[in-house]
This record gives sequence, structure tokens and C-alpha cells, in this order.
Amino acid sequence: MSSGIQPAELGFFVSLGTCGSLSGAARELGISTAAVSKRLSQMEARLGVPLVNRTTRRMSLTPDGEVLFEHARRILGEIGDLDQLLSSSKSQPKGLLRVNATLGFGRLHIAPAISQYVLKYPEVDVQLQLSVNPPPLTEDQFDVCIRFGEPGDTRVIARKLAGNRRLLCASPRYLAARGELSTPSDLVRHNCICIRQGDEAYGTWRLYKDRDAGGPGETVKVRGNLTTNDGEIAVNWALDGHGILMRAEWDIERYLESGRLVRVLPAYRTPDADIYAIYPQHQHQSARIRTLIEFLSQSFGRFAGHRAQGAAA
Repeated sequence: MSSGIQPAELGFFVSLGTCGSLSGAARELGISTAAVSKRLSQMEARLGVPLVNRTTRRMSLTPDGEVLFEHARRILGEIGDLDQLLSSSKSQPKGLLRVNATLGFGRLHIAPAISQYVLKYPEVDVQLQLSVNPPPLTEDQFDVCIRFGEPGDTRVIARKLAGNRRLLCASPRYLAARGELSTPSDLVRHNCICIRQGDEAYGTWRLYKDRDAGGPGETVKVRGNLTTNDGEIAVNWALDGHGILMRAEWDIERYLESGRLVRVLPAYRTPDADIYAIYPQHQHQSARIRTLIEFLSQSFGRFAGHRAQGAAA
């Protein structure tokens, strides 16, 4: 008997790791718990390493088990993609699709879009995880990551989904009490609501004179008495009149339209923060990823078109 991993064991171990228990895997595989335990023991004996930590109440994967689980899941996904590429049904994707997005944008825009996507492609199982601090792009935790700004990492593929601007805004009540601004340097005398997210420079805002794409811009070190790592909280603080906020247009557009927030320094722009779908290079032929990105691009394109029409009206 071979001492290596058997192809048939990949699906077994993925089921075990996904279910998180021997009994759960037994139900999914349609066999007894004793049969699952025996098959797992045979794998561990043949490989010479423990794959699962067993206790009376729970089961967890060992470090070697985690490595096997992640590789097995990726291999099975690639086999599924190959099957679709070689079959006449490749336009109907199926299988697991792991998606990551930032907390506020993911809740407001990605989750509703995925709801519509799975109605169109019901054989795709989507796992959506929202993160305040997104994981590194090179880690194989997700199939698609939605990010603001084009990544500098050449080991991943980035597809632009939609344009996006970060705008400075505040409530009319705050501006009435503290005064209007005419230049970026005026920000230093105002209360600014700051957001700590990822590796972005905290409390440092760079502004460019509108249409001055080649200029050096002006960097302002802002400060304020309210700081958070959650964009939705920051928006609510701005609505309450606490200060000036820099936030993506997608998140504050409805408040600008209603007048609850107004733009600050509208003659200046911030660095681009366009929306990208990012995925590993080895997944470039995946039908699941291809159809999701096309669906998101069309959805955001319609939204952006509606926004442009509203601005022109």
C-alpha cells in the first residue's frame, strides 16, 4: 500500500475539516462515526503524523491537518474548474467560493450582490467573511478579495470593478458651529474623525487640487477626539456633528443626497481608491471566480451609472 495521500482521501478529509466533528462528517458522507474514525486513523498511521486533535467534546485540526485541509480543498476546487472547462456546462459554475471584503462595504454592497449571484448560480456555495483588517492577499484563505485601491503585489490578479472616490464631509451643524474651510491647511484647526484600517497611514490625509494629477499634493496631519476602526461608526459620528470625515463615496452618497452630510473642500480630491476584485494567479480560469467578478462588475456598473445620472439631474 502506498504511504502517500490517496486521491480519494482528499474529499474525505475536506468533509471532516469542514464539518468539524467525526459525527458531522459521518452524516455528510453517509457512513458511521466508527468508520470515519477508522479511516482517519489509517491515514494518520500511513502518513506518520497526527491530523486531528480529538477530545471528548470537540475536534480540531493539527498544524499538519490544516496544511492537508487547505491543499486538499484547493486541489478539489481546481479539479472542479478543470471539469467545467472540459465540459459543455462550464457556463454553470459550481462548488465552494470563499470571498472576503471590508466590513462596511461588504455589508452594504457585497452581501446584497452575492445574494443575487447565488440566485443566478445556485450550485455555487459562497462563504462571505467581512474583516475590519483584511488578511494578506498572498495567504490562501480566500478565492476572491474585494479591496479599495490597486494592489502592488504582482503575485495576484486585480480586476477593477468600479471607480471610487474618498470625499471629505461633515454635517451642516458642525460646519455652522466651526466654520467653513477654504484650503487643506484649514483642517488642522478642525476636529477630524479618524479611522484606523489596515496599513494606511493613520491620521494623515493627502489632498490634490482638482485635476492636478501630476502635482505633489498637500499632506495634512489631522487630529480629533474620536477614532475608530469601523467605518460605519465613523459615519454615524459625522452625522451627529462631531467633525470632518474622509470616507468612500459609496458609503456616504445617500447622506450627501439627503443633505445630512455636505462635502468639505470640494475643489480638492484624495488619492484614488477604486474597487478591485483580487484573486490568485492560479485561479484565473475558475468559472466561479470569473462569473462572480463579471456579476459584481455589472452590478456596480449599473449603480455607478445611476449615480452619474443623479448627479447630472
